[in-house]
Amino acid sequence: MAILIKNATTIVTMDATLSELAQADIRVENGVISEIGTGLDSTGDTIDASGCMVTPGLVNTHHHLYQTLTRAVPGGQDALLFGWLQTLYPIWSRFGPEETFISAQIGLAELALSGCTLTSDHLYLYPNGARLDDTIAAAHEIGMRFHPTRGAMSIGESDGGLPPDALVEREEFILEDCVRVIDAHHDPREGAMVRVGVAPCSPFSVSRELMRDAALLARDKGVMLHTHLAENDEDIAYSLEKFGCRPGQYAEDLGWTGPDVWHAHCVKLDGQEIDLFARSRTGVAHCPCSNCRLGSGIAPVRTMRDAGVPVGLGVDGSASNDSGNLVAEARQAMLLQRVANGANAMSAREALYIATRGGAEVLGRPDCGQIAVGKRADIAIWDVSGVESAGSWDPAALLLAGPTRVKHLLVEGRQIVRDGHMTSIDLPRVVERQNALARTLME
Repeated sequence: MAILIKNATTIVTMDATLSELAQADIRVENGVISEIGTGLDSTGDTIDASGCMVTPGLVNTHHHLYQTLTRAVPGGQDALLFGWLQTLYPIWSRFGPEETFISAQIGLAELALSGCTLTSDHLYLYPNGARLDDTIAAAHEIGMRFHPTRGAMSIGESDGGLPPDALVEREEFILEDCVRVIDAHHDPREGAMVRVGVAPCSPFSVSRELMRDAALLARDKGVMLHTHLAENDEDIAYSLEKFGCRPGQYAEDLGWTGPDVWHAHCVKLDGQEIDLFARSRTGVAHCPCSNCRLGSGIAPVRTMRDAGVPVGLGVDGSASNDSGNLVAEARQAMLLQRVANGANAMSAREALYIATRGGAEVLGRPDCGQIAVGKRADIAIWDVSGVESAGSWDPAALLLAGPTRVKHLLVEGRQIVRDGHMTSIDLPRVVERQNALARTLME
């Protein structure tokens, strides 16, 4: 199928030269960008991008999609990480397959409407028959490029962990199910719509042995590794007390560094850990809004980027954000680095790079995150003729003026957002069902 995106006011390519084009066209054929130029002949369908800025689709490197059912929960609104978890675990234990599926659909639609074309997801609890397959089915219906990770918790309250015993799994079963979902769903090919990762939840919810075995399994299967690391001061204190070392050393000792690994948060990495991640090309999913909401701090993204650490963005779960708007997340990332380091610490264009090509690099997807011939046709089209951008001298500085909602969105050349509305699902119906499920959980 061929599509021509015609007459774009500006194209921000994020290609090898970071070029920006004015009044240009993009031809898409069979899910791939085949031509970029001016005055291209129309073949197939045409999308008029007059008055619009075009960017690569945004990439979300950390999410907990199931949490869209537990936004703004009383008792968790003003808590630090560990107290917040202890409030929400009992609620999450009442989920099942439908809650997992519907909450994923809502989270994915929310991301798509904010310009996201590729997202990871960290699902680490499976109550009442829920499976990772439920979220994969949701992504298939939405049409999103998806990198789900088979998370896990194995140390419950009775063994000194945070989660209730009802939410933990036997480590032998965890590893067996990782093999099952990888064999069933992982696609290593270029242009893959689904890739699967292995993702024990955190160093304080699984054993040292599971962390090591998960790394061995992932490398045997050729998939990536993901977990939470160094999120806040409590996290650091736990690591020092239980393991006798900082989180970065713990990760290195167990095989959790390298270009096939990315860690969420990393708010409290010190200089030695940043150097370790830079040398090993270990990725970081920066989640600025969640870090603010939970009072965790400001991640040293400027220092990480300058050292050469691969950094992408993550909205994190909707119980700690509580939004899933990825372009708003990019703006927050830019603003926090300026708060911490000065007004020139991060430009709007650098933050947009982190939200697009940076995220694709973290997830091991050189085929995504750029508008260039031969790259996948994951493309966001932003209407900069409206009130948000009125008077803007530089529409390409999207994060300074807006908009924060995409007009059109293509994934693999298929349009899943048209004129600001989802095309792939009946979103009002799914919202209605989501709210009904939330009311049942409240009751």
